[in-house]
Amino acid sequence: MFYGLSKFFKDLLPKRLFYRALLIVAVPVIILQLIITIVFFDSLWIKTNKGMTKALINEINTFIEVYNDEIYDKEEITNLFSVYQDLNIEFVEDESFEFRYDERWFSPIDRTLRRELKSKFNANEYWFNTTNYKELIDLRIKYHKGYFKFLVSKDRVTSSSARIFALWITVPAIIVVFVSLIFLKNQTRPITNLAKAAERFGKGEEIEEFKPSGASEIRQAGYEFEKMRKRIIRHLNQRSEMLSGISHDLRTPLTRMKLQVAFIKDKELANKFAEDIIEMEKMLNEYLQFTSSSYLEKDIKFNLSELIEKIIKKYNNINISTNISPKIYLNGRKNLIERSINNLIDNALKYGDKMIVELNKNNNNLFIKIEDNGPGIPKEEHYNVFKPFYKINKGRADSKSSVGLGMSIASDIIRSHGGNIKLEKSSLNGLCVKIFLPT
Repeated sequence: MFYGLSKFFKDLLPKRLFYRALLIVAVPVIILQLIITIVFFDSLWIKTNKGMTKALINEINTFIEVYNDEIYDKEEITNLFSVYQDLNIEFVEDESFEFRYDERWFSPIDRTLRRELKSKFNANEYWFNTTNYKELIDLRIKYHKGYFKFLVSKDRVTSSSARIFALWITVPAIIVVFVSLIFLKNQTRPITNLAKAAERFGKGEEIEEFKPSGASEIRQAGYEFEKMRKRIIRHLNQRSEMLSGISHDLRTPLTRMKLQVAFIKDKELANKFAEDIIEMEKMLNEYLQFTSSSYLEKDIKFNLSELIEKIIKKYNNINISTNISPKIYLNGRKNLIERSINNLIDNALKYGDKMIVELNKNNNNLFIKIEDNGPGIPKEEHYNVFKPFYKINKGRADSKSSVGLGMSIASDIIRSHGGNIKLEKSSLNGLCVKIFLPT
């Protein structure tokens, strides 16, 4: 039960730190405003308006009582109340006294007027309207064969302090929230910059030296990220130098072995040795390519549609069908992307004679699909084929031309660009390779 409630509230809350921090600042301010407003309206505004409305109704009731007394001159009484009580009074002869009554229950002025009039007059003896005039209240009281029409200023029943109070309570709150927006933006910007730098570095992009900023905890995280980045770059440079040395050291004895094989008189034995040396050279080259640093190439924006069409055109194979959306651009390392697609197409053509290549884009992702009609890969081997030097002896014929690094390299390149690669059964009953890349 509590877990369900907790999940419900988590789904309602914003996910970003900026908006969560803004809620922490804004919610107490809004709640405080509501409490003060309710207390003000209940204790001051409503009670004040009630007293002012009650005084007005008493004045009107007094006028009617005095007007009803025969000892006073009617016109003189009307003039006196008009001048000294600020009441615009007019007697209208109309025996029906039928008016359409609009009960505006949401209006505090209407509610207070209705309550006070009901205490002095019968329900069918009064009528009022607060919307006919902008600054006046139209109030009518039945009297004998007609009615009195009173035009009363709205200031007589409402206090102007409500507007001033609303202004004073709203403007400071808006200023506080606005200032909070500025400060929160400045506080969350270093976290956003750190996340962007980490994302770019994780994709293998070259980034300038990161400058930590913000609060001390955020600066500490920035400093640690910068230290980690430098250690990783130093490690990659050391690995590249070491692999270059290994490459140079191993190529020399392989060259000597080639020369020695040329002097072997037994041709059958010499051919076997030569094949082994060629396979060793190929494995060495593939291994060096697989472990070489991809950070040397910079990201550029290029037309992926043109790149794939260029790769397929190079094979000059009529059995390759395409469904490529035009002008799809990708920001990444062009040579590495070309190499990964080359590896996947090579594998498809190696084990099948028909192939379909598709490229399309949806929202912020692009999708590449390569299908063949080969023997496919068993589902339990889908994870293993991405391991370096892994070969499948069943389902697909093993080949000496492969050292088991094609899928590993393709997967490594795709994932370094923030994408994903997965294997499925194709519509041609072979293997389907699906690639997802963010744009």
